[in-house]
Amino acid sequence: MIYSDNIFFAKAALELGADRFTDGLDRFGFNQVVPFEIKMSQSQYDNDGSITEEIQLADSGYGQGQVLANPLHLAVMYTAFSNSGSMITPYLIYKDDPSAEVWINQAISKEHSSLLTEDLKAVVNNPAGSGYAAHRTDMELAGKTGTAELKSEQGTTGQEIGWFSVFTTDPSASKPVLLTSMVESVEDKGGSTYVVKKDAAVLDSYFGS
Repeated sequence: MIYSDNIFFAKAALELGADRFTDGLDRFGFNQVVPFEIKMSQSQYDNDGSITEEIQLADSGYGQGQVLANPLHLAVMYTAFSNSGSMITPYLIYKDDPSAEVWINQAISKEHSSLLTEDLKAVVNNPAGSGYAAHRTDMELAGKTGTAELKSEQGTTGQEIGWFSVFTTDPSASKPVLLTSMVESVEDKGGSTYVVKKDAAVLDSYFGS
């Protein structure tokens, strides 16, 4: 997780098998309409709704293959780590006294949510972590980088899309935040590290550098 190792996640997907892998994604809201004031595209893991080829399953394990994630949906998935495994319904209109409404109850177990949160903390706080550029000394953050490669076949080059999601881990934080960013054409800018640095600047502005 710290190194964002594609080989590890490819092997993990193969060990799970297509049925367990896609069942898990379905529990996280893939192929579902995200409840929101503006209609959003559904996230998918296959153009036809099922994964039948082993190579596609391996590629899907690290977010390639035919996986397409809506940025809003991705942000909603990260709310599970702050809500004991349940995903929160997003909303656009400002509320003076908001209260959380659950969209998907127990998308992941509380135990697995806690375990993954520790891994996500390491991504940002371990000097070897792919998200370390967002590390702060005044608070604890957790997050994950991602790089989507747009190319027709292995061994070729193409456009890359950089992703980074980051959130505060302290439930009593006075200014909690969850930030998900996607930047196109990062192949010559350092990949997802470029997005991490951009988000770090946003966090500096929000919290104060």
